[in-house]
Amino acid sequence: MDTLQHGLTAVLPAQRVAGAARLACGVNAGRTRLSRLYQDGSAKIRMPAVAADPLEAVLINTAGGLTGGDRLGWEIDVGPGASASITTQACEKIYRAESDRAEVRVKLEVGAGGRIAWLPQETIVFDRSAFARTLDVDLAAGAEALLLEATVFGRLAMGEQAAHGHFHDRWRVRRDGALIHAEDFRIGPAIAAALGRPAVAGGAIAVATLLMVSPQAEALLEPARDIIGADGDASAWSVKQSGKLLARLFAEDGYQLRKRLVPLVELLNGRAGLPKLWSL
Repeated sequence: MDTLQHGLTAVLPAQRVAGAARLACGVNAGRTRLSRLYQDGSAKIRMPAVAADPLEAVLINTAGGLTGGDRLGWEIDVGPGASASITTQACEKIYRAESDRAEVRVKLEVGAGGRIAWLPQETIVFDRSAFARTLDVDLAAGAEALLLEATVFGRLAMGEQAAHGHFHDRWRVRRDGALIHAEDFRIGPAIAAALGRPAVAGGAIAVATLLMVSPQAEALLEPARDIIGADGDASAWSVKQSGKLLARLFAEDGYQLRKRLVPLVELLNGRAGLPKLWSL
C-alpha cells in the first residue's frame, strides 16, 4: 500500500517473514515423547501419530517460501536415549531477492545415546535469490545423527534456471564437544556458470550432501556407493570413537536426485526408513 507524504508517494517497506520454532523430546514410559514445543510467526511444527520410535516432526513455513530479509529458525533437542526424525511439509522455495538475503538457522542437540534424522525435503533456488543457511549440531557421547540437505538450482521442468544469485550453506557438527565436521558451500553470483564447470557439478543443477555419524557408517559404505552410482561418491572413517559417512550426489534435475536419495535414506536410516511425506 502507498502513502502520501508531503506531496510525494512513499512506499511502505514490505512485510518480512519471521519465524522460530523449538521442539524438545525425551524418553517417557519407554518411548520418545514430546516434552516442550514453542512456535512463533510463520514457523510451525506438526507431529504425525506413530506407533513406535522415532518421534516424527514436520516443519512448516506458512509463508510458502523465503525471499530477501526473511528469517527462519529451527531448534530440535533430543534427550538421552530418545530418537526423532525431522522433515519438512514440502520443498522450501527461495525466491528472487530485491535486497538483503533470506536466512535459515538450524540448531540440533542430541543427548547421550540419542539419535536424530534431519531429513528436510529439497531447497529450490530461484534466479537472483540470496540465501544463507547454518546447521549447527551438538552430539553427546554415544549419540548418532543422519543429516541431509538437498538443493535444486532452478526447476528444469518449468523451464526455469537459477543463472544468478547467492547461496551459502554452513555446517558445524560437534561430538562430545569436539568439532568432527565443518564445511561451507558457497556459490554465486554466476550460479549456472559455476555449476557448469567439470570440477563443480558438470552442468548438474541438483546436489545433495548427506552425513551419517554412527558406528554403522563403515559397514554401510559400499551399499551406499552402489546406490549413489557414478554421479557422486561417499567415504567413511572413524572419528571420536564413532563412524562417519559422508556422501555427495548430483543430478540433472530434482527428480533424478530424489530417485537415488530415497533408497539411500532408507538404507542409512535403518528401521525408521523414509519420512512419510517423502515420495517420488
